[in-house]
Amino acid sequence: MRQAGLFGLSDHMKRLSADGDPLEVLERVVDFEAFRPTLVAALAYSDGTKGGRPPYDPVVMLKVLVLAAQNNVSDARMEWLIRDRLSWLRFLGFDLGAATPDANTIRMFRERLTATGALDTVFADFDRQLKARGYLPMGGQIVDATLVAAPKQRNTEAEKAAVKEGKSAAEIWPDEPAKARQKDTDARWTLKFAKARPTADGKPQPDIATPSFGYKSSISICRSSGFIRKGKVTNGACYDGRMLRDVVTGDNTASDVWADTAYRSQSNERWLKAQGRVSRIHRRKPKGRPMPENVRRGNATKSKVRARVEHVFAHQKAKMGLFIRTIGIARAEAKITLANLAFNMHQLIFHERRAATG
Repeated sequence: MRQAGLFGLSDHMKRLSADGDPLEVLERVVDFEAFRPTLVAALAYSDGTKGGRPPYDPVVMLKVLVLAAQNNVSDARMEWLIRDRLSWLRFLGFDLGAATPDANTIRMFRERLTATGALDTVFADFDRQLKARGYLPMGGQIVDATLVAAPKQRNTEAEKAAVKEGKSAAEIWPDEPAKARQKDTDARWTLKFAKARPTADGKPQPDIATPSFGYKSSISICRSSGFIRKGKVTNGACYDGRMLRDVVTGDNTASDVWADTAYRSQSNERWLKAQGRVSRIHRRKPKGRPMPENVRRGNATKSKVRARVEHVFAHQKAKMGLFIRTIGIARAEAKITLANLAFNMHQLIFHERRAATG
């Protein structure tokens, strides 16, 4: 058996860097230290005079949450991966063999940030970083929503009715506290529609409706850079069009707002006009009549712009594996906010690399 050399670990880390460790790039591009004031204010740690083990550095713990969001792993899995992956240890600043956060520490840190609403502030802090580096919101904004799946709930009809009435899990299962802790009464079932392929002879087919359970992530992205500028999390059954006012930002230098037909309503059109925004929302097909050719062409033109937001959702679901494992909308919002933050960090790296090679 070959014996490890004295400088084996150092040489191994150098090879990781030479191969382009993405976490070194993330460390170099993102100013994580800028989040410290928000984290310190939210956590309100004691000064240590009462003794006890000192908490882990809050900036390091935020990096842990970013890694978890990038890979969508459970807290227990994160505990093991931090110890197992040398690149993660280096990114977090832990020495080999040193104490690292366990699953409960990671969970409690995220819960503290969730309870104080600090994750929204962290997201806004990073948006200010982007603006300071010249990534201003301009070119208009694109609005859309996607369903983020959660573990499906198997309830009786009576239990479903109680959930719809707004009762808590403890009220629905008062004699089964263990079961109640595993029931998510905030997530909802909804139908997810997909376009069906036409038949061989060209006849159109009705859309395919698939029942889905979870939460809905509504976002607006900057058309020019693709950064998520604002997000909102609701239950999966919430109608997309209702969220327009919650995600459209007022700081984009261009007035155009793109969205699909779910967002078109007289109320939304009036609101956009009152905000000085120009609606580029898709128009619906007239009921019982064919789509006018000029409307069809206009929708096709808008689709070329609006398609950019689909790349955001595809990255979060395919590459980051976004899935809600937690219980309740507050925790789901925390997970999705962290996923939005992680995506923006990835997008910043993309733009910085392109600028360096362009």
